[in-house]
Amino acid sequence: MLLFLAIVFLGSAVFFLGEVVTTPMRERRSLLSRAAQYGQMRVSHGRELPKFSERALAPIIAKLSNLMLRINPRTNLGAVQTKLAMAGMRNTSPSGFLAARAGFALVGLILGLLLASSSTAQTGLMAVLLFTVVGFFGPSYWITLKGRRRGDAVSADLPDALDLLAVSVEAGLGFDGAISKLTEHMEGPLIDEFELALGEMRVGESRSEALKRMAERVPAQEMASFVRAIIQADQLGISLGRLLRVQATDARLKRQAAAEEKAMKAPIKMLFPLVMFIFPAMFIVILGPAFLNLGKLFQL
Repeated sequence: MLLFLAIVFLGSAVFFLGEVVTTPMRERRSLLSRAAQYGQMRVSHGRELPKFSERALAPIIAKLSNLMLRINPRTNLGAVQTKLAMAGMRNTSPSGFLAARAGFALVGLILGLLLASSSTAQTGLMAVLLFTVVGFFGPSYWITLKGRRRGDAVSADLPDALDLLAVSVEAGLGFDGAISKLTEHMEGPLIDEFELALGEMRVGESRSEALKRMAERVPAQEMASFVRAIIQADQLGISLGRLLRVQATDARLKRQAAAEEKAMKAPIKMLFPLVMFIFPAMFIVILGPAFLNLGKLFQL
């Protein structure tokens, strides 16, 4: 019975996570199809029935997210939205992410109870706690790791992007036109953020506010320095071309220093696998025959 319940809860969690992740894509496709069929459809004056996701999943998502907010009062939807934006998941709703965390914690609890039913009390309690904690904190930790990797990718691409911006500005393009040219020739998370900031500026947002939001979405020190320099250049009337050249050189030096730091940490990180896995095997291969010969000598 517990195995059946675990399978049901695991399937429900997978389905629920798939619905949360694919909701923005399905909404975008629906809007595009409605825009393509505009003027070709008759508007029904009757009341349309809500979809299954709106009738069944939306209340569950709201209840689970409220439960997560009560469990951890220091967490709010704004902080979760910022964390998701840092990880590049801007289209994922904070309520859906909190509900997914609750679902994974529930699945972990069920799996822990299954293991507890076939083991001792102490082992079962440890299994319940372990699986529940992993299900509760696992998604948040995964989002944090994804945000760090995204920040590293942005820091790696920033010098080349600044070089292209400097060349475009020195060739006579404005800053907005230089960003548009940048989005045409490069790809990656940094270009996605520039494209989003360019879209905000095109709809009427000021350049400083759009760049500040971009710096908030990207967890990289180089990006924050670049945004501050651009805002100060706008306020003081400094030449953008020269400023971008300086920023590109500075970002390239920081990237080189970060690479050297990782290279210096590599021997220390390699020490633990060597001691745990490679050295014991070498000792067995080298000293094993010697111990066998000593054993034969003592038998004689």
